[in-house]
Amino acid sequence: MNQHRFSIPVRTYYEDTDAGGVVYHANYLRFMERARTEWLRELGYDLDVMAREANLIFVARTVNINYHKPARLNDLLDVSAELARMGRASLDILHKVTRDNELLCDATVTLVTVKADNFKPKSMSSTMKEELSSWMSQ
Repeated sequence: MNQHRFSIPVRTYYEDTDAGGVVYHANYLRFMERARTEWLRELGYDLDVMAREANLIFVARTVNINYHKPARLNDLLDVSAELARMGRASLDILHKVTRDNELLCDATVTLVTVKADNFKPKSMSSTMKEELSSWMSQ
């Protein structure tokens, strides 16, 4: 596994599929959000605590997603997050959804950091930037 990539397993359920029996397109974004959230949690950044104590939240600004092959009911997926770029108040996260190492979907999600109480831009702390930069893909 790439040392700069974080991943989680995700099992697909009936609730994830559409009438055609494949995972509904918007649900891939839910899976990706789970991977991002767990990656941040592993680094010690619980989103609710950040909002409450640091007045900082991440907001999705741009999503560019590509669908290659469908996931189906009961598939065991690997959903990854990898930091591609970091700005003063933004992150580009590369996501991949695979099944048995076969790419099903990939996306780039740009997150911006804002104040939790008024949604105005707020820079990440230098500590957070330092910790996140160690996960930056080369």
